[in-house]
Amino acid sequence: MGTPTFQPAKPRRAFEEIISQIRGMVRSGELRTGDRLPAERALAEQFEVSRNTVREALRMLEISGLIQLRRGATGGAFISAADPGRVAASMSDMLELGHFSLSDLRDARGWIESIVVRVACERADDAMLERLEANISHAETLSEAGDWERKALVHVEFHNLLAEATGNPVMVAMMKSLMEVMRDLVLAVGPTEDDMVLRSRRRFMKYLWARDSTKAVKEMQSSLEQLHQLWLDADYKGSRAAPS
Repeated sequence: MGTPTFQPAKPRRAFEEIISQIRGMVRSGELRTGDRLPAERALAEQFEVSRNTVREALRMLEISGLIQLRRGATGGAFISAADPGRVAASMSDMLELGHFSLSDLRDARGWIESIVVRVACERADDAMLERLEANISHAETLSEAGDWERKALVHVEFHNLLAEATGNPVMVAMMKSLMEVMRDLVLAVGPTEDDMVLRSRRRFMKYLWARDSTKAVKEMQSSLEQLHQLWLDADYKGSRAAPS
């Protein structure tokens, strides 16, 4: 693609307009993942602002995850790929700082998972169902080896696969962000050293293969509630500490 050309920024709102124009080009497809923005000096000339104004706008875009700033001879400002991890990190911080509770997280997760399960029951093909079965088999192998942490992380990945089964990229991104938070939480409180989740997964898959969304949602919700209560009580084999 050619070098993008920007319009002069209005002096009274230059900072915001620089961000707005770059975001607009990303939304329109004129700028795509991996594209390099013009050099700082060139941007300052096009926007008709100081280099400091451009620099601050780029820093804000980097914080938001829209661009990546690289140093060196081949460096510059590059349009970033979507990174659910940034959302997850923010959510983890909010949980840690008490801006929402573990119960809030459980409720939001339950609502999202219910939609995912219902859509997966409709859309998942046999190949996706086999991938879910393979995930469970992998978790079983880790359980037999007593590798509880890795087993817990495989359980977390199960939910990402379910989201993929919906065929909706927005739902996939939302689930990945949520599961990054759950991953951090599980490692913090300690994974359960039993096969409670595995047993639930087997029942769940029976309903998923049968396309019985009502029973599949009920099984998933029951499993989430049971885990939530275990984490609150912090009274299970493998527990490290009760979440605040």
